[in-house]
Amino acid sequence: MALKPIICIPDNRLRLVSKPVERVDDDIKRLMDDMLETMYDAPGIGLAAIQIAIPKRVVVIDTAKEGEDARPICFVNPEIVWSSEEKRVYQEGCLSIPEYYEDVERPTRVKARYLDREGRENELEADGLLATALQHEIDHLNGVLFIDHLSRLKRERVWKKFEKIARRNASEPGHPAHDSREL
Repeated sequence: MALKPIICIPDNRLRLVSKPVERVDDDIKRLMDDMLETMYDAPGIGLAAIQIAIPKRVVVIDTAKEGEDARPICFVNPEIVWSSEEKRVYQEGCLSIPEYYEDVERPTRVKARYLDREGRENELEADGLLATALQHEIDHLNGVLFIDHLSRLKRERVWKKFEKIARRNASEPGHPAHDSREL
């Protein structure tokens, strides 16, 4: 397992639509392991492969509270097949938009179809935090960020703030974006 760098806005790779996984093999299992290690280290409760710059339809989630045993769930090619009409507002954050939180309204309950870690097809009915996290991470696979559920003004304000941070970081000597050598 290895920690992977998490990409943040304004990195446009976060807008890519991730490609379906053909089959769950050792490479995909290794990717899931790396994603879990990265998510736990961050710390977060969910991570989509695109957040570590890999445009594959892979998501990991663990909604266990601090002090509880880990309960990771790995989703390959997840899709929402049903969602409740009832909505719930939850304050969301994102590892790709650090230290920014905002209320987002989403369906309270969802049913998802996906392949598990062993490549078996599964369905999962989720509510509460798991339903919210699942919708948030599947959005990532489709190039959608949680700020896209906000007003245009709020979304633009957040994007500009992170563009400014990225420009400032890129101009710092020793920062990889400042180095003129090619990798």
